[in-house]
Amino acid sequence: MKDPILIVGAGLVGSLWAVLLAKRGYQVEVFELRDDPRRAGFKGGRSINLAMSDRGWKAMERAGIKDTIRQQAIPMHGRKMHDTTGQLTFQPYGEADQAIYSVSRGGLNIELINIADQYGQVKFHFGYKCLGLEAESPTAHFEHRETVERLSVKASRIFGTDGAFSAVRRSLMKALPRFNYSQSFLDYGYKELHIPPTADGKHALDPNALHIWPRGQFMMIALPNVDGSFTGTLFLAYEGQTPAFEQLHTDEQIMAFFEQYFSDAIPLIPNLLEEFHENPTSSLVTIRCSPWCCEDKVLIMGDASHAIVPFYGQGMNSGFEDCTLLDELLEEHQGNWTTTIEVFNATRIKNANAIADLALRNFVEMRDKVADPKFLLRKEIAAHLNKVHPEFLPLYTQVTFSHIPYSEALAEGEAQDALFEDILALKDIEKNWKGHPEIERIFKQWMANRQARATA
Repeated sequence: MKDPILIVGAGLVGSLWAVLLAKRGYQVEVFELRDDPRRAGFKGGRSINLAMSDRGWKAMERAGIKDTIRQQAIPMHGRKMHDTTGQLTFQPYGEADQAIYSVSRGGLNIELINIADQYGQVKFHFGYKCLGLEAESPTAHFEHRETVERLSVKASRIFGTDGAFSAVRRSLMKALPRFNYSQSFLDYGYKELHIPPTADGKHALDPNALHIWPRGQFMMIALPNVDGSFTGTLFLAYEGQTPAFEQLHTDEQIMAFFEQYFSDAIPLIPNLLEEFHENPTSSLVTIRCSPWCCEDKVLIMGDASHAIVPFYGQGMNSGFEDCTLLDELLEEHQGNWTTTIEVFNATRIKNANAIADLALRNFVEMRDKVADPKFLLRKEIAAHLNKVHPEFLPLYTQVTFSHIPYSEALAEGEAQDALFEDILALKDIEKNWKGHPEIERIFKQWMANRQARATA
């Protein structure tokens, strides 16, 4: 019998990690602050729909549940932009067979808990608040939310998957003398708005696209659900700008705002005013810290160690990739937890910081640049270069449709910025880029410089 393992947090990462540990024969106990979502239902109005891409699917495949999860996922082959007049423009994400998949956070979480629960050696405990832990033991302390029962649980090691405001991380901050930590909130919040199915139960918008209403300094998006609905999300400044959430209080103010900026969405959201008033305005935070572990006894994963804003669709995917990499390292090092956690901590943090930077950068792209003619031109030229030179991978492809480490993708993306700065500066590039003789010359020189840097 292998030593028991404790997971604090039964969200997406915690429940998936429980599955992978159970497959390796470990006894696992999972403690979660929320009530069991299978009985209580998943609380809406607080989470953004998620986009599963290649990194997430790899984790599902490793857990042996890819086909099961695919049944509740909808492929989105590109972005569909809505301008202020309701006109639509489509931007594919990649090749014709490439897509990201819309999944419901709540539905996926419940499915992962059900799958983990099928293993006899996994036991869930819901409604328990983590009061902290003693890393050297390691022992975690809990209190039941309703009964106020307290208990202490000792394990061979503890994994903190308890989200952006992790109690496990707070304990590490106290236990480790040189623990680095930062949190940074955007000046923007988000609010969920529900787009129900049509009267005949179908999607009111194209279900195979991520819908974006880009408006420069703010935006709205909508992702499809398998029941025919969409989860819409408005991203808007809290204050200090026009418009901002602080200016939208009365029914008249809210309707005037939507009529000016999102008029084609109004008929799609029948309970717009009710939902705008009742659904919370939630914050967007980036969290960075190091180290993520205390020896081989405690490790934090997912949002507990690297929460990011949702604008690259990689929050869930990066958390699932944590699980994949840990499982691969455990296999490579033949079950040696000391080496596994040491290598993971040494290599993963720089990649988590890189996707945090990319996610912040992509916010500007989604709310503003997707409607910029020069940005669209860059996308076209990048797709052309990828087709002619398959070794050239656009940044989005590297992040979303590959397993290239995030830090390498970020560095390559910055190099590509310099490439396209030179290409877009060419005379008459907007008029006839397909026949422009200088593009190939600039690209070949850029590739030569890139290869020289790689071998230096």
